[in-house]
Amino acid sequence: MDITEDWAIWADRPGPGPSPAPAVPSPTASPTPPTYLLSRWLFLRLVGVTYMVAFASLGAQVPGLVGEHGILPAGAFLERAHALYGSSAYRLFPTLYWLGAGDGALRALCWTGVGLAALVVGGVAQAPLLLLLWAAYLSLSVAGQTFLWFQWDALLLETGLLAALYAPIQLVPSRAERSPPRAVRWLLWGLLFRLMMLSGVTKLASGDPTWRRLTALDYHFWTQPLPTPVAWYAHWLPEWTHQGMTLTILVIESVVPFLIFLPARWRRARHAACAALLVGQVGIALTGNYGFFNLLAIALCVPLLDDAALARVLPLGLRDSGPEPRWHGYVLRGVAPLLALLALGSFVGEIAGTRGGSREAFAGPLLRVAEPFRSVNGYGLFRVMTTERPEIVIEGSRDSVHWSEYGFPWKPGDVRRRPAFVAPHMPRLDWQMWFAALDPERAREWLGPLVRHLLLGTPSVVRLLGTNPFPDAPPRYLRLAYYRYRFTTPAERRTSGAWWAREFVAYLTPALSLARTGRDPHQELAGTHP
Repeated sequence: MDITEDWAIWADRPGPGPSPAPAVPSPTASPTPPTYLLSRWLFLRLVGVTYMVAFASLGAQVPGLVGEHGILPAGAFLERAHALYGSSAYRLFPTLYWLGAGDGALRALCWTGVGLAALVVGGVAQAPLLLLLWAAYLSLSVAGQTFLWFQWDALLLETGLLAALYAPIQLVPSRAERSPPRAVRWLLWGLLFRLMMLSGVTKLASGDPTWRRLTALDYHFWTQPLPTPVAWYAHWLPEWTHQGMTLTILVIESVVPFLIFLPARWRRARHAACAALLVGQVGIALTGNYGFFNLLAIALCVPLLDDAALARVLPLGLRDSGPEPRWHGYVLRGVAPLLALLALGSFVGEIAGTRGGSREAFAGPLLRVAEPFRSVNGYGLFRVMTTERPEIVIEGSRDSVHWSEYGFPWKPGDVRRRPAFVAPHMPRLDWQMWFAALDPERAREWLGPLVRHLLLGTPSVVRLLGTNPFPDAPPRYLRLAYYRYRFTTPAERRTSGAWWAREFVAYLTPALSLARTGRDPHQELAGTHP
């Protein structure tokens, strides 16, 4: 089947019954149009696993982040939104938590999401359950505010919505499945293309000299938010290795995605593109902790594989029972072109924004209406490489003379502590502390409440940290110290056993207390800068 024919069919036409052709062609059979039953089977289950991980990871953290006594309570946020926007707030902030945002409701939706995702993995009612999972994660993303504003949160919403359209509408698992809709498969390919292409193009379009001079990996391994132990060893590889790896990344992200759209007779090139993209994701996962991002990106690569490529590793015996009902085709004919148009607008707008233009100029009224649903997005990881690693260290004291450091579960703190693997779990406060160190002033909105809760000893917030030097009672004073970190050299590590070396820069705050001059501690953070 030629690419022009494949593109022209936006939705499957209803057929009279089961197809006489086998669903999974033999690799030695004569050339036939590729089928994607096994591909969809695997893709949907990987999306289900990703949802399970995302909801479970969040369920353990959400009370401390946005609970009733959390850092940024969701209930107070929604009250402010309603006071500011009136009835328009329900459209601008679509979330089930308008009905109540207490700790019980936050936890309940997280663990309900885990259960629904498990059913999706089991093949039960995948289309309706994926739609429910999308709505649940959207609700949590809105309520989570800055703690759920990562690119992979947006990617999960966009992937989850397309997965709901791609899934079979049957309610029970069966070896006989209806044909995956070509229109949605093309939308999934387009999403993978945008994700990878924007990650590559924005690196070059940003003008960052480290990418253009192939020196980005001289900094990346130790300046990224949560390095793994492999990152330490990768950092000390020869410089020419870093240059080769940087060039490989740019090729994988900027050139390989074009292989996605080759005609069907060139589908082996598409398989090669899938393999190259998978290698890139494995490399990222080995050297950095990016939550469920790598798992989700790998899931998005699966639709590139047809059944002939998967038959030997997934001998499930699925058979094609024909296209979906007529009404389903009508739905796709209406929805797919709209989503494609939105995706194109976001793609062009993201590139324009990276080059210093206005994203709004390309948004248009359609994108602005869709924006609150966070399901058509621009992407672009590490378009500008950080070349230093500042860290904020929180210190507490009972007498303002003797100070002890709080430790975080995963971010660098104790220089002797070995970096760890934590993905696919997403420690959101640890990640936000990395952003806060880069720009403390912008983080003041939640850094101040964090300090206040530590002074109060709020249990749900204290549990987000790894080491509490004041287990019996909270300290009377807190201050924020600013350090510069770097990986130790091999010689330094042999001598000291430390993975990190750090240099004190300044204190971001004086000694803060609940009673200090009658002011709330977050007010003291105004204007802080190292």
